[in-house]
Amino acid sequence: MKKLSRQENGWVFYDWANSAYTLIITTAIFPLYFKAAATEAGIAASTSTAYWGYANSFATLLISLFAPILGTIGDYQGFKKRFFTFFLSLGLIFTVLLSIIPSQQWLILLICYMVTVVGFAGANIFYDAFLVDVTSEERMNRISARGFAMGYIGSTIPFIISIALIILSQKEILPFTVGVASQLAFGIVALWWGLFTIPMLKNVEQVYYVERVANPIQHSFKRMLKTLKNIKAHRALFLFLLAYFFYIDGVDTIITMSTAYGSDLGIDSTNLLIILFATQVVAAPCSILYGKLSEIYSGKKMLLVGIGVYITICIYAFFLETTLDFWILAMMVASSQGGIQALSRAYFARLVPKESANEFFGFYNIFYKFAAILGPFLVGVTAHITGNTSSGVFSLIILFVIGGVLLWKVPENTPSSN
Repeated sequence: MKKLSRQENGWVFYDWANSAYTLIITTAIFPLYFKAAATEAGIAASTSTAYWGYANSFATLLISLFAPILGTIGDYQGFKKRFFTFFLSLGLIFTVLLSIIPSQQWLILLICYMVTVVGFAGANIFYDAFLVDVTSEERMNRISARGFAMGYIGSTIPFIISIALIILSQKEILPFTVGVASQLAFGIVALWWGLFTIPMLKNVEQVYYVERVANPIQHSFKRMLKTLKNIKAHRALFLFLLAYFFYIDGVDTIITMSTAYGSDLGIDSTNLLIILFATQVVAAPCSILYGKLSEIYSGKKMLLVGIGVYITICIYAFFLETTLDFWILAMMVASSQGGIQALSRAYFARLVPKESANEFFGFYNIFYKFAAILGPFLVGVTAHITGNTSSGVFSLIILFVIGGVLLWKVPENTPSSN
C-alpha cells in the first residue's frame, strides 16, 4: 500500500482522536465511575446497569431522529465540515463537564453523558461520509481499517495514563481519590480528542457535494423523500443497511455493555481496565488484518467471518463465570471488533453515490443508531427482570444470525449497477 496522502492521514487521525472517548467514556472508566456513584446512592447493581442501557438507548434515539436530514443538508457545498465541527464541539464541551460535576450528582452525570453521545455520534455521521472525499474506492477497505487500527493504538495512550492515575490513587501514592482520578481521565479524553482532531479540520475538505440552493432544508427533505421513493434503484445499498441494522446492534451492545457486564460478574475494576487495555492492543493489528484479507476474499466474506465470531462470543458469554473466561471473551471480541466496523463503513462507502454521501451516511447512521437502541434496551430489560445480565447477552445471538442471513443476500454490486 502506497504512502497515505495528507487528506487520508488527516481522516485516519480522527479515529486516533475520538477513540479515546469510546474506550474511556463509553466502555471503561465512566461506566465504572457511574456505577460506583449509583451504588453510593443506594441503587442496586442490576438497576444501575438498566439505567445505563436506557441512557444509551435514549441518547442514540435523539441523534437517530435527526441523522438522515442532517446528512442530506450536509451534502451541500461547505456544510459537511460545519456540521462535523458543531457536533465535535458539543461532545468536547460535555465531556469536560463530566470531569467537573461531582459524583454525587449521578443523574446529572448520566444526562451529560447522553449529550456527549449525541455529539460523538453526530460528528461521526460526517466523519464517515468524508471517506469518499479523502481516498479512492480501491483504497477504502484499507484506509477504513487503518483508521480503526489507529484508533485502537491511539486510545491506549490516554487509557494508560488514566489507569495509572486510578491505580496510584487507589494505593494512596497520589494525594486524591479514585473518583478524582476518574474525573482527570475524562478531562484527558477531551484534551486528546480535541488536539488530534486538528489534522482532520486542517487537511480534510469536502470534494463531492450537491450545489447549494435557496432553501437547503426544504430541498433536503425533498431529496430524502425522493431517495426513499426510489429505494429499488439502490437495492443492494438498502439490503446491506438492513443486514447492518441487525449485526451492528449486537456489536455495539457488546461494546457498550461490556464493562457493566464484567462488573456484575464480580470482576474488580482494575482487572476490567487491564482486560480492556489488552483488547485495544490486540484489536489494532486484527483490524489491519481484516483490511488486508478483504482484498483477497472480499469485504463481504470477511464481514460474514466477523459475524460468525460474534455468534460464538454470544454463546460463550452465557457460560461466563471467571475472570479467565472474561479474558477469553475479550480476546475474541478484539479479533473482530474493529474489522467488522471498518469493513462495514468501507463496503457502504463504495455503494453510495459520492455527491450524496452525507445523505446516505445519514441513513447508515440512523440504522446504526436505531440498532443501538434495541440491544442495550434488551439487555437492560433482561437484567431488570432476571437479575442476570448473561441472559441478555445470549439473546443478542438472534441479531447476528438475522444480520448474517441478510448480508449473504446482498449482491456484489458497484454503485453504477445498483
